Formats: sequence, structure tokens, C-alpha cells
Amino acid sequence: MTEVSKIEIPVQPETARILSHPRNLEAVGRLVDRLVQSGEDDPLIALFKRTSAEAEAAGLTEADIDAELAAYNAERRG
Repeated sequence: MTEVSKIEIPVQPETARILSHPRNLEAVGRLVDRLVQSGEDDPLIALFKRTSAEAEAAGLTEADIDAELAAYNAERRG
């Protein structure tokens, strides 16, 4: 992102705490940009399609993603 604008979006306190980290805030900003600039009838579906295509292009398989999600869920429960 070379040129950015700051906006305020109401979120829950825990979300605000997490977004206080610059890396997280930048990642969310990229997602919002993609969501609203998709040019699709349903921008959220378009975002999912692009994210899936990027993951596939990077060599990730469904098994890789499932394993990562399982590890994430186990970490949150433990």
C-alpha cells in the first residue's frame, strides 16, 4: 500500500486490541481493500475465490489448509 487513508470502524474491544499491532492492522486493511474493490456482485465470495486461487498458486493443498486449521483450533482450545 503506497497511499492509504485512515477510517474508523466500530469493533469490539478485543478486536481493537488485536488491531493495535501494525502488522494485523495492515493485513485487515488489505482484506477490506480486496472486499470492496472486487467488482463482483458479492464481494465476500469474490474475496474467498481470490484467496483460494492465491493459496493454490502458492502450492497449498486442501490437506495443507485442513492441517493448519486443525493446528490453529487445537492451539486455541489448549
